[in-house]
Amino acid sequence: MSRAAAPRVEPSDSDRPSPEALLERYGFVDPWSTRKRGRLRVLLGAAPGVGKTYAMLREGHRLRDAGRDVVVGYVEPHGRAETAEQIGDLETIPRRRLGYRGVTLEEMDIDAILARKPRIALIDELAHANIPGSTRAKRYEDVEDLRDAGIDVITTMNVQHLESQRDVVAGITGIAMRETVPDRVLDDADVQVIDLPTDALLDRLAEGKIFPPQRARQAAEHFFQPGNLMALRELALRHTAAGVDDLLEQFMRETRPEAIKAGAERVLVLLDDDPDGSALRGAWRLAGALRCDLIGATIHAARDGDASPDERRHVERNARLAEDLGATVVAANGQDSAHALAEAAREQRATMVVLARQPTSRWRFPWQRSLADRLLDILPGVDLYLVERGDQAAPPRRAGER
Repeated sequence: MSRAAAPRVEPSDSDRPSPEALLERYGFVDPWSTRKRGRLRVLLGAAPGVGKTYAMLREGHRLRDAGRDVVVGYVEPHGRAETAEQIGDLETIPRRRLGYRGVTLEEMDIDAILARKPRIALIDELAHANIPGSTRAKRYEDVEDLRDAGIDVITTMNVQHLESQRDVVAGITGIAMRETVPDRVLDDADVQVIDLPTDALLDRLAEGKIFPPQRARQAAEHFFQPGNLMALRELALRHTAAGVDDLLEQFMRETRPEAIKAGAERVLVLLDDDPDGSALRGAWRLAGALRCDLIGATIHAARDGDASPDERRHVERNARLAEDLGATVVAANGQDSAHALAEAAREQRATMVVLARQPTSRWRFPWQRSLADRLLDILPGVDLYLVERGDQAAPPRRAGER
């Protein structure tokens, strides 16, 4: 005898568990209810006028149309009509007004952005130095605060504002960049090159689409030389390619560690006797090319009593810069600089040592040997590289090469 099926009763809306309850029941967390640190996307260019800000705003419209909560935190149109038009109806956070030397200036209002709590903020010119009196000295520090609050940031910058490339760019263009961004800020960023061929960029400059006529003429005679632009474009492309290589190496280490020969090379750089950080930047580029660790070393006790305040400041500044570049900083102790540095190189298993090349004196006695010469004697099996001092430092070269 068959039984009649029990009638099916549809649950009412009040009986159905909420999406939040279902997520909690099965151990899931709503990704929108608990934000982690915000992501960073950097649109990197070789020079002003390649279209970074325009691309950022266009991406903002795309994300807004897809239902994302997007605001314009700061955009500088630089008088370019197409950039101003591209802002369109995107929600824009009003700027903060600050007085400086009798003039009222406008700055990004980070407090207003934090209070608004958007999902994504569009912020132009990452390397910008804030007006004195602002909460933070640099805009990249503001961006770090926004990311700590769980806000994703899309931003723009040029490759010449990377701290590690400052002396390279000075050697190319003859212009020293004052506003720089530590490379560590981009360590976990999604970097995208906004590229424009050199001829097309020069055409835009001539048409007045980048700077007003007078400034455009000055730019064409100096920074916007074709050779400069091609070299900067190559720097931007190489930097992005290096980031892709980093991701590939990380993937290989996680999936096939036996295929990676870890720790094959280690670069140690002396942070003393390097007043402008040229040796440190050269060592960082060398370590980056070899995909190996970088160690910064300072010599304690050897000359501490004789060091001038300026020398101490240089060493402290280089130590901070080394940490910003992701290097490990160690102290080498000893009364003799060469032996102290050699011992540090052995302890750190360094295979290469980088020094700032010191100016030679025609009055030096024959028995007065340079630090590099003494290291070559007491540190066999370790390659020694010298970097020219000065804002236009040459690439690292091996000691003994002409």
